[in-house]
Amino acid sequence: MKPSKNLLSPDNHALVLIDFEGQMAFATKSIEMATLRTNTAIIAGASKIFNVPTIVTTVAEESFSGPVFPEVEEFYPQATSGYIDRTTMNTWEDENAYKAITSTGKAKLVLAGLWTGVCIVGPALSALHEDYEVYVITDACGDVSTEAHERAIQRMTQEGVKPITSIQYLLELQRDWARQETYEAVTNLMKKYGGSYGLGIHYAHNMLKH
Repeated sequence: MKPSKNLLSPDNHALVLIDFEGQMAFATKSIEMATLRTNTAIIAGASKIFNVPTIVTTVAEESFSGPVFPEVEEFYPQATSGYIDRTTMNTWEDENAYKAITSTGKAKLVLAGLWTGVCIVGPALSALHEDYEVYVITDACGDVSTEAHERAIQRMTQEGVKPITSIQYLLELQRDWARQETYEAVTNLMKKYGGSYGLGIHYAHNMLKH
């Protein structure tokens, strides 16, 4: 009856949101931007609901890349979340970001951001090198082409990174619908951002009233 230790739970990992910024999004072609924004909201909302230690990091925010997606700001407002701005393309090579990530004390790290082949590959492989267990939310990442994104995911998985998706991340944290303390927040998040799945929840909740 014990779940696998390979599953994510609210208390066994940290989430790192990397460079969800306008300038990085403009050239992202491997995923529709509306879909990427929706998936970003799902994972940011999930981590907030379950109190997952979450680091938001940007690159050259004021001089080049611009502000973070509104979907990140919704759950992690800049005024209270302490975004870490960098010059390094590899988050792992920035001292402040590195300290913030490693100080969480979590053996598992979940990464998402732009672009997959640079901003995600760098910290993913670096964290693996330091014996972290690394997950990448592949549908909350994007790159300048489908080829670039897919080769980056392929490269990381060959090294041992575990690929997951945004809704999978949320549901793996919920795990049991009897967890009433998070049930309403999770289903409300899905109603807002869960596409057809969210509409199904909305339909069911309303029909059960009759």
